[in-house]
Formats: sequence, C-alpha cells, structure tokens
Amino acid sequence: MAEVQWFPGHMKKAQRMMQDSLSLVDAVCEVADARIPLSSRNPDLDGIIAGRKPRLLILNRADQADPDVTARWREHYKKQGVPFLECDAKSGRGVKALPAALRALRDKTGPMRAMVVGVPNVGKSTFINKVCGRKTAAVSDRPGVTRGKQWVAVDGSLELLDTPGILWPKFDDPGVGEHLAFTGAVKDEILDAEDVAARLLVTLRDLYPGALAGRYGIDPAPEAQGWELLEACARRRGFLMSGGHVDTGRMAAVLLDEFRGGKLGRISLERPTDM
Repeated sequence: MAEVQWFPGHMKKAQRMMQDSLSLVDAVCEVADARIPLSSRNPDLDGIIAGRKPRLLILNRADQADPDVTARWREHYKKQGVPFLECDAKSGRGVKALPAALRALRDKTGPMRAMVVGVPNVGKSTFINKVCGRKTAAVSDRPGVTRGKQWVAVDGSLELLDTPGILWPKFDDPGVGEHLAFTGAVKDEILDAEDVAARLLVTLRDLYPGALAGRYGIDPAPEAQGWELLEACARRRGFLMSGGHVDTGRMAAVLLDEFRGGKLGRISLERPTDM
C-alpha cells in the first residue's frame, strides 16, 4: 500500500487546542484500539503531555480483540507500570471503572477533570457517552466527527473534555498506516479501498487464516497474494459483474465493514513482541 500521509489543517489546530487545554485538567485519558495498541497511539502525545499530567491508557474495543493477545498486552503494561483500562465502549463493558482508575493516578480529593484523546475513529465519543450513561457527544463510524473541544459532566465529581481525533504528519512505519487504514482511522476517501482490503487479507492470511475460512469459505495458501484472496472472496460471495468479472470493489467494501464491525471474530493485529 502506498505511503499514507494525512494531517489536514483541523488536526494541527486540534493539537494546539490540546496543548492549551492541559492546564485545565488533572489527567489525560488516551483511548486506543485494543486490536492495534501500537498503531493507534499517537507518538506526538508524548511531546504534548511530556510528563505534565498523569495518563491513563484505555484499550477500547477489547471485545473485538483476541483475548489471548490482550492478556499478553495486559502483562506487558503491568511490567512497564503503565496505568490502563480495558473496555468495550459499544456494550459498556469496563467503562464504569473509569472514575476509580483516574483517581488512582493521583492523590486528589474533590472534583476531577480529565482530557480524552486518541486517533480518529477509535471510539472516544462512544466511550464518553457510555461513561456518562447518556448521549453527550456526537458518534459516528467515520473519523473526524468531533471537531471542537466539548466539556461533558459525568457526575458532580468528574468532568471529561472530549477532543478531536488527531493523527501525526507522517507514518514512518508503513505497517502503522496500514493498520490505521484497516480500522478506519484514516478516511477511506483518500485511499484505494481495494488496495487496503488486499493488504488486510494478507495480514489475516498470516495471523488468522481460520477467520477467512469461516467467514468467506476460502482456505488461503501461505503464498496467496492479496488480490487473489480478494477475488476468491468475491467469487464465494457471488459478487459477479457482466462478463463473469468479479466485483472486487464491492468485496473490498464488505470486507472492511465486516472487519471493523467484528464480524470476522476476535482479531488482534499487533503483539507486544512487535515493539
């Protein structure tokens, strides 16, 4: 897949807003995708926060991630002394543990304020809505819905600052760009969906071939190329056009939608050994 670069003006503005707002909060909640805990963490946040505030890592979509791999991440973070919380914002599992997890970060009595940050489409707004028990933030399966900062009261003792999702100017590792494209953190309109789908199929071929067999009825050979797998899936789904040609565009859209929706099973694309 071609090198991905995506840093529109509103992301630079959001980065400045985040820096300016740090003085208003007691802690930072960094929401990441449990399926890609490495790629879904913006390295620029280290420079922005720079030890100024304690940070809680929130692994969202844990219910879509491979539980065995998540257990390895859990041990990794414990050894590293990284405060973290596993949850699934869509179902609400684990989100109610947020207030206690935040208070464990620092010795403070009275009301707390925390900034919620993360890359686009990682589920920040859904997470905030579940924590509050009501719809307070705009939610979409498209990246970039939250454009300005929004204060949200959880209760009388906790306020959350919702911020826009931001990426960083350049992905030095092509694999990071791929993983963010797979999960929808990078807007689909700027990428070739068939290329992204082909790369995803190769990744699944290597890590979870059983998922492809179970969902699409194909048994991928170890040497099978992404375009071959995309065509095979399209044929199995009956996505044919005039002249017997397969509709790989339609298959690509279906694959990405089903992967992002967890319909291929519980899948993790990154392990602690990838660091």
